[in-house]
Amino acid sequence: MSETANKSAFVVDTSHSPNGVWKPVSVADVTLTDSFWEPILRRNREQTIPSQWQQCEETGRIDNFRRASGKKDLPFQGIFFNDSDVYKWAEAAAFSLAAHPDPTLDRLLDDVIQEIADAQGPDGYLNTYFVFEREKERFTNLKDMHELYCAGHLFQAAVAHHRATGKTTLLEIATRLADCLDRTFGPGIRSGTCGHEEAEMGLVELYRVTGEVRYLSLAQFMVEQRGQQSGLFGNSKYHQDHLPFREQRDFVGHAVRHLYLACGATDITLERPESGYSEALNGLWKSLTQRRMYVTGGAGSRWEGEAFGEDYELPNDRAYTETCAAIGSVMWNWRMLLMTGEAKYADLMETTLYNAVLPGLSLDGTHYFYQNPLADRGQHRRQKWFGCACCPPNVARLLASLSGYFCTVAKDKVGVHLYARSSADLTLPDGQPFAFDTETDYPWEARMRFTIRQAPERPIQFCLRTPWWAESVEFTVNGLQDTQAEIEGDYLILNRVWLPGDVVTLDLGMTTQRVESHPHILGNRGRVALQRGPLIYCIEQADHPTSDVWDIALPESEPLVPEFQPDLLGGVTVLKATGIASDATEWDGALYAPYVGHSEMETHSVPLVAIPYFAWANRDAGPMQVWIPSVPAAE
Repeated sequence: MSETANKSAFVVDTSHSPNGVWKPVSVADVTLTDSFWEPILRRNREQTIPSQWQQCEETGRIDNFRRASGKKDLPFQGIFFNDSDVYKWAEAAAFSLAAHPDPTLDRLLDDVIQEIADAQGPDGYLNTYFVFEREKERFTNLKDMHELYCAGHLFQAAVAHHRATGKTTLLEIATRLADCLDRTFGPGIRSGTCGHEEAEMGLVELYRVTGEVRYLSLAQFMVEQRGQQSGLFGNSKYHQDHLPFREQRDFVGHAVRHLYLACGATDITLERPESGYSEALNGLWKSLTQRRMYVTGGAGSRWEGEAFGEDYELPNDRAYTETCAAIGSVMWNWRMLLMTGEAKYADLMETTLYNAVLPGLSLDGTHYFYQNPLADRGQHRRQKWFGCACCPPNVARLLASLSGYFCTVAKDKVGVHLYARSSADLTLPDGQPFAFDTETDYPWEARMRFTIRQAPERPIQFCLRTPWWAESVEFTVNGLQDTQAEIEGDYLILNRVWLPGDVVTLDLGMTTQRVESHPHILGNRGRVALQRGPLIYCIEQADHPTSDVWDIALPESEPLVPEFQPDLLGGVTVLKATGIASDATEWDGALYAPYVGHSEMETHSVPLVAIPYFAWANRDAGPMQVWIPSVPAAE
């Protein structure tokens, strides 16, 4: 594995994109050494990725490639898009190798790549479902059969593998398939795009690594196939075919698909400024954040169609909030951050990462949520795998690449967007190094200390994000106030010639906040969610043995006291208060009764303990809720 390849293992490579504000850093450039993320990433390497490879073997996903190559005589196994799970696993393994070289994993990935290569047809076509008796069905049902979706995941895996290792084995497979698609689709050749977006992102990234402009053009062709008068998919909102992309302003239909479409369109905009694309992206972001998103950052409220609902349709116990949709949101906001430099995208990326992605993985790293409700009676538990297993390898690839999301660079600028104890060894666009260490207990506390280790002999702007939830922003440089510092666009900007040993301190004033929702979200009226720093909290039955947590309310003026408990759920800060529990036994045998008002209800005080939402369902099953009834304090 070459060091050059390792240092270019970008999540998204906008290094040469003409329309980006920030340029990425490699996943190898930031080493996390904290007590929060580092154990999660270590489990991802040591437990999640190996166990997922085993699942791909045991469920026949890799055997499907052996079948297609003629090595095994057996029927196709699983769902028709199972190839994509192998590709996502390969991408996770590649990013893991970039950050932590591992000869055993490297050999295993090489073996899987060989199985993929052997299954590819002489014309470059590759999809293990459409071989032998189904060969004549290729590209006959683009709406439902996910052929191009699978191809897109192969493209992303191939680019990650090449950047991480310098090898071209998977990249050569990907370019042959991309060439096959380019010969099949395009203006004057054939209309069509996939019912499930994904290929657009993969094609743009393939363009970035190969320089083949036709891959970029094909990605844009696929985006612009949607919403035409001919009705590619019957002008279906579910397939984002209701309007041309330039006219779209609301997230609709299948949540993962529309978020992936937004990712692809943002990638295209970074390379080619297209009239109407930016307006559409801005409108979609407002739709998501102002009307169609959970407080956790979760997206997609409906089980029916895994879809976005109408404005303010955000039920808690029936929330779908697919883990893949949260990952799609992180990926999209990362692209929007690279393109615009605006902190609001980093804010949402952080919220979603902690509160909508992390719940999708158990604390042991081997069990998963597909859906992530915000209230439950104890029935929803993580599973070791799924027949439709899109979420587990999606989590693995995001975590394996996570260190690449922390920092960015630009001409004479360094941006820090996520926080953890870490070491960063960055390279500015002109090749000069900028290195620093971060000391912090984030996300439990929001005090940071940055120590510069290496910097050019010229002024560099050190840009530190100040999250929306920060109660205050206090900072020093070498123990003194920097009177030249600016807070611009929710970034603290420190501009100076940095010397080794310079120290910046930053205190973001983390407090516990009660959050309320828009009154049109009917299920949350009279309720509050608890947030401390970037973390959303919930109350879970395991901490309340004497009362059903659905019967517990929080007095308005009751103080919430944070307390770090090192032996609970891997070490978490809980919020403690005195709640009020109502007596539901009087409802035995009744579903409705005359209204008596809260003051007439039988209640008693109970200790209330709130835990970070990402850690729920890792103990005994029982009720849980995020939105807690808020009641007036007792007189």
